[in-house]
Amino acid sequence: MPNIKVLIADDNSFIREGLRIILTTFEGFEVVATVQNGQEAVAYCERHEVDVALLDVRMPEMNGVEATKLIVERTATRPLILTTFDDDEYIRDAITYGAKGYLLKNNNPERISDAIKTVYYGHNVLQDTVLDKLKSDVAGGKTVKDTEPPALNQGPGIDKSLFTERELDIMALIAKGRTNKEISKQIYISEGTIANHVTSILGKTGLTHRTQIAIYYLTGELT
Repeated sequence: MPNIKVLIADDNSFIREGLRIILTTFEGFEVVATVQNGQEAVAYCERHEVDVALLDVRMPEMNGVEATKLIVERTATRPLILTTFDDDEYIRDAITYGAKGYLLKNNNPERISDAIKTVYYGHNVLQDTVLDKLKSDVAGGKTVKDTEPPALNQGPGIDKSLFTERELDIMALIAKGRTNKEISKQIYISEGTIANHVTSILGKTGLTHRTQIAIYYLTGELT
């Protein structure tokens, strides 16, 4: 398997070098560049082949959220936000602009490397604490309880007439961060059937990935 080509964008040189060293200790990664702002990240991704761009949020010249938008529009690179900031506005905007994940820097190196692989293989990463921020925002400061799937009338603002009862159940579980495998075990249908339902949901909403489904279910807003 070829190495995953990674770009690291962070205005802190210590963090940039630390991440570079960490990733080189894992097999399957090649750090092709380290840059200090979003503008440099966009320019590099436009000129070179980069699989995953690790982007900090707050950087001079251009922040990671703005860089995400341009990288998605202009290149095939998959952006992954890696930051110390879990501000609601940043989370929403980054995902709206096409970020494939939002991860905090306090994760251990294995979690970060796994997240890069997940994004590289076409999936999305949304850390539990980040998802909880979205839930709290929607609930007006009260965290949505992670118990049984919400009743069908608890998806705030979504057009329920678009979806089957099963699709609404699956959307509720996606909004809790469940994988297809976990959903399969909980509602007793195959992973393949769940994947078909997810494809149907994406088609009906015009969304492109399951993280957007979660936000749509929690907020009623199509991003």
